[in-house]
Amino acid sequence: MNVVSNTLDTQAREIMRGNDRGTYTVPTDGLYPYQWNWDSAFAALGFATFDLDRAWVELETLFTGQWSNGMVPHIIFHEASDGYFPGPDVWGTTHTPPTSGISQPPVAASFTRAVFEKNPESGRAHLAALFPKLLASHRWFFEHRNEDGMIVVNHPWESGRDNAPEWDEAMENIDISRVGDYKRNDLGHVDPHMRPQKTDYDRFMAIVYAGRDCEWDEAEMTANGPFRVADPGMTFILLRANRDLLALADVLGEDGGEIRGWITAIEAGVEKLWNPAIGAYDALNVRTGEFAGSVSSASFLCWYAGIDDHRMLTAFDRVIKATTFSMPSHDPESARFEPFRYWRGPVWGIINTLLAMGLKDMGHAAQAEKLREDTAALISKSGFAEYFNPQDGSPAGGMDFTWTAAIWLAWASPTIKTEGS
Repeated sequence: MNVVSNTLDTQAREIMRGNDRGTYTVPTDGLYPYQWNWDSAFAALGFATFDLDRAWVELETLFTGQWSNGMVPHIIFHEASDGYFPGPDVWGTTHTPPTSGISQPPVAASFTRAVFEKNPESGRAHLAALFPKLLASHRWFFEHRNEDGMIVVNHPWESGRDNAPEWDEAMENIDISRVGDYKRNDLGHVDPHMRPQKTDYDRFMAIVYAGRDCEWDEAEMTANGPFRVADPGMTFILLRANRDLLALADVLGEDGGEIRGWITAIEAGVEKLWNPAIGAYDALNVRTGEFAGSVSSASFLCWYAGIDDHRMLTAFDRVIKATTFSMPSHDPESARFEPFRYWRGPVWGIINTLLAMGLKDMGHAAQAEKLREDTAALISKSGFAEYFNPQDGSPAGGMDFTWTAAIWLAWASPTIKTEGS
């Protein structure tokens, strides 16, 4: 067994424990002081490799922030902190505990299934308690984020890929005249060239203020909100989550008819996200009908969703050959590619994990292993960074990151391959 891998395994567990706040984890100390939605689901996946009870607690705490309409917010503000903007006072949601007013990619059902399958006997009671909450969260997506089978986002933050080039066209005309001054604490923790630019943040905040002004009324945001874009990432992730939720329904003996209907609807909706001009799945601005013209790492999540689209293999091979490490978050042959700036180029281990899961499921073992090897090499070279430069492998964003440690333990570590787990 590789000594380096064992050392990194130990470091990964120490990072997760260090970011543990008792019943939830923070993504990393300082930069992100609260509980984030999909970060916590990845944390549960990591905890399940060495502390199954703690994995269930992570998921259960996430759902304490669920709204009465079923939405699971993207941030839950469990404790007061001056280290993050925008905080609960800016969101103004009046929820208890305080939360943001938008959601995030719904990986929770898929990772609940993974945690459950570690020990079905001990996990059954946990699953039975979580299932109706998961079902309600998926129903919320279909009631408020469904556009003819495509899943939309009302804010770039909702996608999890905050400043990705696929939002550029839809962001251009957002009115920022009422945004005013604000202080970004993130720039005190991370080099500004690794973060979204001020022009991005001004528009991000304009959307937040629009939501707050209408008290986060979903019908108003759907009809008149400043941003509404169909996202292949959200669409593919929810499709996979519905398949996993259906499997969990079968385990519990629950009626899966509603979930099957959602699956059928998204399978049809996905086809509308194919952009023949770039030969890939693409974001679509539903306000204008315009494609973003962006090949991103989210474009390749088709396999994760259970769609074995061989047209995407050509694009996959082209993109991974264009950088030293895969998978860049944006096409490296694009003029908008920035290897250090957040979601405009860097490699994210969490996306590689989802991509590899899908590729392996669809029988593309070599491509899946390429992503695992690259991710392991990045972590071995540069530590448990938030994301990585795809050209030279240097670390970027926050360090000692929970979800990078989690995916190392659950997927990337050579120890796992050696043990066959």
